[in-house]
Amino acid sequence: MKIGVMVKNVPDTESKIKLSADRKSIEMQGVKFVMNTYDEFAVEEALQLKEKLGADTTVTVFSLGPERLVETLRTALAMGADAAVHLTDPAFEGGDSIANAKVLAKAAEAEGFDLILGGKQGIDFDSAQTLSAVAEFLGMGQAQVVTDIEVGGDNTSLKVRRRIEGGDEIVDVTLPAIISCEKGLNEPRYASLPGIMKAKKKEIKKLGLSELGLSADEVGAAGSGTQVVGYSPLKERPPVKMLEGGPAEQAKELVRLLREEAKVL
Repeated sequence: MKIGVMVKNVPDTESKIKLSADRKSIEMQGVKFVMNTYDEFAVEEALQLKEKLGADTTVTVFSLGPERLVETLRTALAMGADAAVHLTDPAFEGGDSIANAKVLAKAAEAEGFDLILGGKQGIDFDSAQTLSAVAEFLGMGQAQVVTDIEVGGDNTSLKVRRRIEGGDEIVDVTLPAIISCEKGLNEPRYASLPGIMKAKKKEIKKLGLSELGLSADEVGAAGSGTQVVGYSPLKERPPVKMLEGGPAEQAKELVRLLREEAKVL
């Protein structure tokens, strides 16, 4: 089985985000980028499936973006992935979820994956659109927000558990298919020192516009149906107020604050 894993490079949640002067992007200087949290579950699941299915199974991670995401691809290789593909081209810049999905779908089609895994959403834009769009471009079945995967005895089907409001849903999926992974599916492993050393020597294949057979007007900002008009910073939270006095006085003051300042009563 050929398993592909889509990974994304996102700002670390501990990084302090600053807006650019025109408020249409963020300042990249000083921002640490890491593998998207939900994509870690996807990589781990692919590796566990490889361990169960045997040596004939391969895991390839692929991603679209600037040079900085090479570190994320190397992290996946250090965890145990067999190969990595970096989709990079100036024409890809500024793409929305659908334009990016078109590039990712072309790369997946060229690799001929039987199963494609990815995180349920990116923790940066939280759109949760890309995997579904890739599935549509490829004409593949899909199951989203999955918390358990079982491979059928003939390796041509899956039984997956997906999280829905108020419970779980069991779905039978015929391969090839795309699965988005949710927290709870597994516990991602740490890369071992030997794995890190091996990852440094592994070649990362780079593919651009011409290799994928796409035109510049199909991808990036030119091929996007949406665009970012601007970002707005979150309003600063007011300082914490400590209530003094006994319980009765504190309760009275709290009610006053809720009514007159917070205006929720």
